Amino acid sequence: MKYETNDVEGVTVVALEGDVDLESSPVARRLLLDQIARNQRLVVDLSRVGYMDSSGVASLVEALQSARKRGCGFVIAATGDAVLRVIRLARLDRVFTLSATVQDGIAALRKG
Repeated sequence: MKYETNDVEGVTVVALEGDVDLESSPVARRLLLDQIARNQRLVVDLSRVGYMDSSGVASLVEALQSARKRGCGFVIAATGDAVLRVIRLARLDRVFTLSATVQDGIAALRKG
């Protein structure tokens, strides 16, 4: 898994790329939690993630919980069909704030 972080209009965008699985999810988890620890509003761009297993989903859930505790915004953006299927299967589409694009996620965080 590769990743990239950028500041866009005062929102941190973390773009993950590749598979987020048992091997790579600890890196994703630490990356997201580090950004939240800096009180960053966070958009997680999953447009380049082809596969995510339950450990990857658990990393997203932990990041969301941490963001809520700190009062930081947290949006998941641009999920592909395979990843969205996993999120929906776990019924987390009712828990996460999902946006169709990164720009939509940034706009949502800037409003709130």
